[in-house]
Amino acid sequence: MSKQATAAAATAQPEFSIKSLIMPLMAVIIGMIMVILDSTVVNVAIPNLQHYFNTSLKGIQWTITGYTLALSAVIPLAGWMTDKFGAKRIFLITITLFTLGSVLCALAQTADQLVLFRVIQGLGGGMVAPIGMAMIFKLSPPDRRGSVMAMLGIPMLLAPAAGPILSGWLIGVASWHWIFLINLPIGIAALLVGLKYLPVLERQKAPSLDILGMILAPIAFSMLAFGMSEGGTDWTSTRTLTGLIVGGVALILFIIVELNQKQPLLELRVFGSSDFTRGVLLTWVSQIALIGSILMVPLFLQNLLGYTPLQSGLTTLPMALGSVVFMPIGGKLFDKVGARPLAFVGLIIITVALYLLSHIGLESSKMAIMLPLAMMGAGMGLSMMALNTHVLNSAPLRLVSRVTPLTTATQQVVMSFAIAGLTGFLTSRITHYMTEAGANGNPIQSQANAFDDLFFLTSCIAAFGVLVSLTLRKPRVKEDPNADAAGEKPDPSMMMGH
Repeated sequence: MSKQATAAAATAQPEFSIKSLIMPLMAVIIGMIMVILDSTVVNVAIPNLQHYFNTSLKGIQWTITGYTLALSAVIPLAGWMTDKFGAKRIFLITITLFTLGSVLCALAQTADQLVLFRVIQGLGGGMVAPIGMAMIFKLSPPDRRGSVMAMLGIPMLLAPAAGPILSGWLIGVASWHWIFLINLPIGIAALLVGLKYLPVLERQKAPSLDILGMILAPIAFSMLAFGMSEGGTDWTSTRTLTGLIVGGVALILFIIVELNQKQPLLELRVFGSSDFTRGVLLTWVSQIALIGSILMVPLFLQNLLGYTPLQSGLTTLPMALGSVVFMPIGGKLFDKVGARPLAFVGLIIITVALYLLSHIGLESSKMAIMLPLAMMGAGMGLSMMALNTHVLNSAPLRLVSRVTPLTTATQQVVMSFAIAGLTGFLTSRITHYMTEAGANGNPIQSQANAFDDLFFLTSCIAAFGVLVSLTLRKPRVKEDPNADAAGEKPDPSMMMGH
């Protein structure tokens, strides 16, 4: 081999070496674990928080919904902030703000304070996932993106499933305050690793900020979630109708504004790609199914079966194990076969798992609950990151930093809607069964019947996802006419047929 060839090989090696991605990947994973973990650690603590602050389930639910809505409010800014200040700098700043918000949550004295501090957490953590995913995607070799993104996807499934376990253990050995204080050492670790190993990527010129979009988006998303939450009590009440009408009008105005902006806050035009739209729709289905199990199973175990927080968390352990085992498998298969077969098989497994959960009752064994949860983890591991990678592959490389905020924002909004909607549905079904049973009925059995209805509903939603997965297409190479205008060389692996 000539000296020139040897030098060229040495120069090219770092770009295509998975080893060169390990530490940047670790920095992003630590940050994402901390943020995503806080989406579920509160779930197990809900009964404790209700008792500690002497408030209702609907009131304490806003510690979850408020956090999710705050994430949604700042996620759209991720692309603009990255272009303006650089991905590494914004990533580290948001990790710092999230960590400080966590400490404040531990110091909360009232339920209202806790909701407020959870909002601060969400404002800090909202950009972590989209910026981290965009950085790793851009650094990954085109032919190994499935495997690399699968590694990044492990915390996206492991953290929500492990959250109840960690939360249950901390509440058992200490108090609920520690489910937030645990973020302090994790946040410091994320900052140190990120500061040393995250690369400084070249950034594009930041466009003008879409102020009108920034105002309309939070109004639309928060009011819709509020209306859906109130609908659990009475879908015809003034509060419900006000939330749905105001939120719906704001959402329509937001869409109109974004579609007419030359430099929109969220690039909604990408939904013109049918491949992108179908992929996003399937990620929404997965999010609803995930919330249906992760949020509601701990409530069932603790409120109906009398499990302790730790017992509840350990019962959900099979979901975490299933996702850890099948996520790398899904990533490797994605590089070979694409998203369609993985989404099809994964969503079938999820559908069956939720259907099995719809038949659990007060006399069900632990195995009858743990087996469907293990299946949920396996199905999510196979399908979730395959779908996320498929969605990113459906957009030109130059738009990845804009697409990740869009997909992450929509997923967070869908998650907030799912939490509000499923909680409202559960409340309405409990009311229905208790009214049907009368004064001499068993209220615990009425609640169990309501949970069965909820799991059956989510299984139907997952079954719809199975049908949609059949429409996914394998990527086709297509020239991107705008790549040169953006100052980038077209990347054939990223150009998709629409």
